[in-house]
Amino acid sequence: MKVRVETLARTTIVIPEGRLDFGAAANFHVQVDQALAGAGQAPAVLIIDCASLEYISSAGLRVFLLAARGAQRSGISFAVCSLHQPVREVFDLSGFIRVMTVHPDRSTALAQLPGTGA
Repeated sequence: MKVRVETLARTTIVIPEGRLDFGAAANFHVQVDQALAGAGQAPAVLIIDCASLEYISSAGLRVFLLAARGAQRSGISFAVCSLHQPVREVFDLSGFIRVMTVHPDRSTALAQLPGTGA
């Protein structure tokens, strides 16, 4: 799995690509933690854009939960966007849809989250 990180002002966007399974979860967790910490200044907003995420396991879901909790503790707005149907079904079945802010696409997330400058 590949992870890209983009920064727009005080918004950090983490983009996982491929399969987020047990083997990839630890590296993804490190990447998300680094994004939450920021480079000297923590972001105001963290968005995980799942447009290129093909699969997620329970280990991957755990990283999303830890990211949401870490963002909340740090006062960082957190959202997930662009869930493809198979990944969205996992979020639905796990109940994560009810405990995380999920937007249909990145532009909607940027428009609706405070601190994105949109």
